[in-house]
Amino acid sequence: MATNQRKIVTFRRRRENRTSYKKRLKMLMSRKPRLVIRKSLKNIIAQIVEYEPKGDRVIVSASSKELEKSGWKLSRSNIPASYLTGMIIAKKAKTKNIGEVIVDLSFSHKSKRVYALVKGAIDNGMNINASEEVFPDEDTIKGKKIADYAEKLKKEDAEKYKKQFSNCLKANLNPEDFVKEFEQMKNKLKE
Repeated sequence: MATNQRKIVTFRRRRENRTSYKKRLKMLMSRKPRLVIRKSLKNIIAQIVEYEPKGDRVIVSASSKELEKSGWKLSRSNIPASYLTGMIIAKKAKTKNIGEVIVDLSFSHKSKRVYALVKGAIDNGMNINASEEVFPDEDTIKGKKIADYAEKLKKEDAEKYKKQFSNCLKANLNPEDFVKEFEQMKNKLKE
């Protein structure tokens, strides 16, 4: 029986499946800025981060909260809002002369909202290496599926429609006009 066995404890973030240190090291070795994307229940946040020995430094940041300042009155937590947030981060990155970034996703944040943000950044001029297969389809990005669902729900269950789209109705917007609102905001952000 061995008496001097040592137990090696792994990093806490690795034990909790929050950080893959092998992937992080590869990203840092590339010496390119990273596009870090995090989502919450009501917002999505994008930051362009650069590695420094003392700690990562945020160069540019954008949040779906900024859409309200631009006139967006719809939800900030859906796929169209994520796409528009990607356009905002790309616009800000252009002012800092950042053209190419690497997408830095944690283990648990791979969803259509995250990939819609990446698509919005690419469509607004950022150079990001990403496969077209992971992006949501155009109808989803434009909000056509939301508008179709709202139209269907309005016919089938008016009470549920009023509850589901109460914020839109309070802002005097028809959820059926979601695509039109999206296109207006997209054109506004491209200017």
